[in-house]
Amino acid sequence: MRYDLIIFDNDGVLVDSEPISNRHLAAYLTELGHPTTYEDSIRDYMGSAMHRIHELILERTGQRLPEDFDDVFHARVFAAFEQELKAVAGAAEVLEKLAADGVPYCVASSGSHERIRVGHRAAGLDEWFDDGRIFSSQDVGRGKPAPDLFLYAAERMGVAPERCAVVEDSPLGVQAAVAAGMDVYGYTAMTPAGKLAGATALFSDMGELLGRLGRS
Repeated sequence: MRYDLIIFDNDGVLVDSEPISNRHLAAYLTELGHPTTYEDSIRDYMGSAMHRIHELILERTGQRLPEDFDDVFHARVFAAFEQELKAVAGAAEVLEKLAADGVPYCVASSGSHERIRVGHRAAGLDEWFDDGRIFSSQDVGRGKPAPDLFLYAAERMGVAPERCAVVEDSPLGVQAAVAAGMDVYGYTAMTPAGKLAGATALFSDMGELLGRLGRS
């Protein structure tokens, strides 16, 4: 099928940010008295909007995270991004090919607009994304696994959900895409294939993606 819109998740799909982000999240939660390993963070929070972290901690412990939690966490992560962040191998080539072929694409991320922008600048992907191609859970209020963000992105890009392909690497993102009625291609570089159940197809190397999308 030739899709009319390719919707990319950001963290772990375009920028290799998940190891950095989850390392800092685990450390900060532990510092605040909520012991969390890197593996715990990947399992529980990968692909989540910030509100889900607050909700899970409150549900599990009865305690609220500090009011400045988001600001402190983002300051630490953004500083690390500037030093360490790289694009996912092959992501720039995929974007270059889609742009050259005139294929509409965008990013729809659980992260904030600021996080997306900081990550793209640090990883050298900002040239591929003007403001009209960036959508955040901030825009809709509910993050993944709710379908709202993907539906919003499709609406703003003027494409019917069934004509969209989503590229995701988290179980929450796959659930959101399926709920939105979109095909979803699961990237298994960090996530075991079995955890991306429901994906239309799976791939482990970004170099495979264009072929999966019928755009090689």
